[in-house]
Amino acid sequence: MLAPHTFMHRTVLLFLISAISLAQSTSRPSATSSGKTIVLDATPKTVAFGYYDAAAKPVLQIHSGDTVEFDTVITNSPEGLEKAGVAPDQVEKKLRDIFREVTNRGPGGHVLNGPVYIEEAEPGDTLEVRIRKIDLAIPYAYNAFAPTRGFLPEDFPYRKIKIIPLNRERMVAEFAPGVEIPLRPFFGSMGVAPPEAYGRIDSAPPGIHAGNMDNKELVAGSTLYVPVHVRGALFEIGDGHAAQGDGEVDITALETSLVGTLQFVVHKGTQQKYPRAETPTHYISMGFHQELYPATKIAVREMVDFLMSEKHLSHDEAYMLTSVVGDVTITELVDGNVGVHVMLPKSIFVTH
Repeated sequence: MLAPHTFMHRTVLLFLISAISLAQSTSRPSATSSGKTIVLDATPKTVAFGYYDAAAKPVLQIHSGDTVEFDTVITNSPEGLEKAGVAPDQVEKKLRDIFREVTNRGPGGHVLNGPVYIEEAEPGDTLEVRIRKIDLAIPYAYNAFAPTRGFLPEDFPYRKIKIIPLNRERMVAEFAPGVEIPLRPFFGSMGVAPPEAYGRIDSAPPGIHAGNMDNKELVAGSTLYVPVHVRGALFEIGDGHAAQGDGEVDITALETSLVGTLQFVVHKGTQQKYPRAETPTHYISMGFHQELYPATKIAVREMVDFLMSEKHLSHDEAYMLTSVVGDVTITELVDGNVGVHVMLPKSIFVTH
């Protein structure tokens, strides 16, 4: 028989352990520790060439809280780059290997690194993607357009590509004599597998899985929140951009190879329906659709829903606030699904 003080000590200890376990099971993030850091190189065995797919085999398994350094490659062929004027020794060997060895391709054209399986992620959760760092991997980018593509195909019914030097010390692109573009590198495509019923989907149109959003606000220091549709989430990343204008009207940005350091945190049972994001200064909602008007409605409704659920405003107040301070912006016009996002400044939320 236990002594009374020993019994009380164990009872209190068990109570504390139960309380801690309950708090951990009901708190929003499944893990908040810094976790491990893993490097994922871009090789023929680690890329998904042109698709997002719930049936894709993971190339890496991690836990919530872990960080991955992604090595990604430019979305163009070695032959295409050389024809445009890139010296053969400036074409990355890994790009040559991928184009030579990867035969499982399409229906899209993006070279994406992944998929990465996050152990704790399940349908109904949210995957938080913290963009810690983005570095340029090569000293050049390209911009191109082609017949039937882009926003003005009737005005440009031919093919053109331009190689643009990147000055990594000054962080500018030397577009033309007297024209320098400030660099703000970001990944055009970051996303998870769509629902299993969708099958393999084209990497070009963005959607509920996020994917090819081409949102230039998603630079280092920003965070993406994506609803999880399949177990493990199956995150992929690529389509590196050194800079881009909203709209991406000719269908390409300053396309280049990037190295990105991202941390992943799973939030359990959120039932989030659509991708969202935030920067240090703004909250961002998004909308994707084949037509601009419906895409805009989705983005505005998503901001209204965000303000109701996260800022506890009424339906009417959320709509009003979005009109008063929300900036509705065309993200891109050229990827099959049009993208629209709403940016709402964090500075309006004050504490007294």
